[in-house]
Amino acid sequence: MTAADLIAMRRALELAAEAAAVSEIPVGAVVLDAEGRIVADGRNNREATGDPTGHAEVEALRAAAASVGSWNLEGHTLVVTLEPCLMCAGAILQARITRVVFGAWDDKAGAAGSMYDVLRDRRLPYRAEVIGGVEADAAKALLRGFFEQRR
Repeated sequence: MTAADLIAMRRALELAAEAAAVSEIPVGAVVLDAEGRIVADGRNNREATGDPTGHAEVEALRAAAASVGSWNLEGHTLVVTLEPCLMCAGAILQARITRVVFGAWDDKAGAAGSMYDVLRDRRLPYRAEVIGGVEADAAKALLRGFFEQRR
C-alpha cells in the first residue's frame, strides 16, 4: 500500500459520506494512474438514476475511461470503500485495472476474497492485485450508520 492509496481512500470515504447524505448506500471509489494521481472518482447513485449498475466502482471506471480516453486502464488502481461485488469485479477485470484497494470486507456479496475471489481467479485471463481492509473501520462506520438510520 502506498501513501497515494491512503489519500485516495480518504477521498473515497468523503464520496461515501456524500452518497449517504442523499440516501444512497455509502460507497465511494477513486481511480489512480500509475503515478498515484487521482484521474477519476465516483459514488453510488442507483437511487438517483434508477440505474442498477450505478455502483461507485462502475461510476469511477466510466469517468476514468473518459478521462484517459480508453477503456483499458492497465496500470491504474481502483480504491473503494467496500469490497467490490460480482458485477463490479467483472467491470474491474474488463477495464484491466491492475490493483484494487478496498476498505470494508463484504461477507454477503464480496467478490475480492469474502464470498468469491473473482479478481484473483487464475482461471480468468486477467487478474488484479487486491489489498483489503484499508481504513476498514471508517468504511464500516459509514455503512453501519446508514443502515441503522433506515431500521
